[in-house]
Amino acid sequence: MGSADRSAARRTGARRVVAALLGATLATSAFATQPDPKLDAIVDTVAARYHLAGVAVGVIDHGKVVYMRTKGERRAGTGEAIDENTLFKIASNSKAMTSTLLARLVQEGKLHWDDPVRKYLPSFRMNDPWVTEHMQVGDLLTHRSGLREGAGDLMLWPEPNAFTRQDILHGLAYLKPAYSFRAGYAYDNLLYVIAGEVAAAAGHDSYDKLLRRELFEPLGLSRCQIGPWNRDAVGNVAQPHAYEDGHNVVLNADDAIVPDITSAAAGGVRCSLDDMLTWARNWLVPTPAQLAWLTPAQRQTVWTPYTPMPISKHRREWDGTRFYAYGYGWRLADVDGQFTVSHTGTLSGMYSAMVLLPNRQSGFVVLINSEAEDARTVLIETLTKHFTAPADPHDANWYADKLDADTAAPEHKAPEPVTQPATVKELATQLGQWRDPWFGTITLCPRDGAVRFTSAKSPRLVGTVMRAGQRYLVHWDKGEVDAWMDFPARAGEAMHMSKVDPKADFSNDFEDLAFHREHGCE
Repeated sequence: MGSADRSAARRTGARRVVAALLGATLATSAFATQPDPKLDAIVDTVAARYHLAGVAVGVIDHGKVVYMRTKGERRAGTGEAIDENTLFKIASNSKAMTSTLLARLVQEGKLHWDDPVRKYLPSFRMNDPWVTEHMQVGDLLTHRSGLREGAGDLMLWPEPNAFTRQDILHGLAYLKPAYSFRAGYAYDNLLYVIAGEVAAAAGHDSYDKLLRRELFEPLGLSRCQIGPWNRDAVGNVAQPHAYEDGHNVVLNADDAIVPDITSAAAGGVRCSLDDMLTWARNWLVPTPAQLAWLTPAQRQTVWTPYTPMPISKHRREWDGTRFYAYGYGWRLADVDGQFTVSHTGTLSGMYSAMVLLPNRQSGFVVLINSEAEDARTVLIETLTKHFTAPADPHDANWYADKLDADTAAPEHKAPEPVTQPATVKELATQLGQWRDPWFGTITLCPRDGAVRFTSAKSPRLVGTVMRAGQRYLVHWDKGEVDAWMDFPARAGEAMHMSKVDPKADFSNDFEDLAFHREHGCE
């Protein structure tokens, strides 16, 4: 055995020792908890008010899990109850796991936070050559790259699609910045995908395997899943839902084999409530073995504020927040004068939240398998107040009423456009195949008397071109956000797109597209 082999063997042995120590201190399938009528009332009120298909809530106080509550079904109508081992998509709560994986690699000397990204990914390229050369590993995690909010997310969603991580690496060069590098905050997902690829290059293994080996196994996150896995073999998996016509209906149910997804490092992890509470306690009350696994120095690094974030009206009025910033995969803020570390996760039909109060070794986890943004907001607010303002007289219904009032408040918004199908004749000069340098090809071609939009790599983006006055839009078959289509005035110029509803989710980043016509319909 050569010296390199002996070094590798020593590192493997050291990992096994740490894993054994961690497993001995962390492996658990249940926590000893007590009923709490006040917390029960919060969960019951929110679940009923927002018609949640299912919800799982866990609360930690002074380092101990003191409350766990699960309610509802994994799949509506089946009678399959959610429990503490049910898997949920944690969505962007995956980002903290990606940053922690990088911290582990830094700790092992396999990379440095200030290394150029191109050291690990030589083909990495941003639109600005200077940014390309100066983008550091840490910059990938802080939402200050200069990209527009949600730029390039159409390569991630809607799922399923055929975009790969190499497509993202290629496409970044064509996404034009909205502001200067490191000059402001705009949430992005693509650079977390790139961070996962940096981890793979530095760790000499795939992101999925590294996350299992470096996080799931040593921390005892026995139910967490990443990469391809068998739904039925794993079992106890929650499906996403929407509430429609008085019933919860499943959205995009899992196939028997859950595939690896391009967005894994940005939002592809699934975990149970039990796992997420174990993950939280690792941050709140780390054992000596955990502090060997991830040192205080690296823990401080990921919880350091790097990018100031805008503070919403609700945060100012409800929480007195005056400080709000993004670290490496975590949001940092003051709430009622107390320091909080948190993140949320949002995917179609799945919502999650983790809020930690490190100074009192307390916090909570929320997992929901419904379209439930307001429900999550109310749970976050009331559960946080449980610690920061226990005498707060406002209950869950009060916060929900406030959100409803804001939604109902009159605002100046354009009426829904009156549309009719565009004719093949009026769009005769626009028919054919078009290409965007990062999104790829689309076709605008006749079918059944209408003009149909189809995407080569995003099969859910299929729809009918409609005329609205003097403008055109595409109405998607699968209910995605409709998009304006602004055809070029002259041959050779680009066709641009934009959201019909400018307040729609930022991941519908049609604004970053610029299609050029290549040829007519075949």
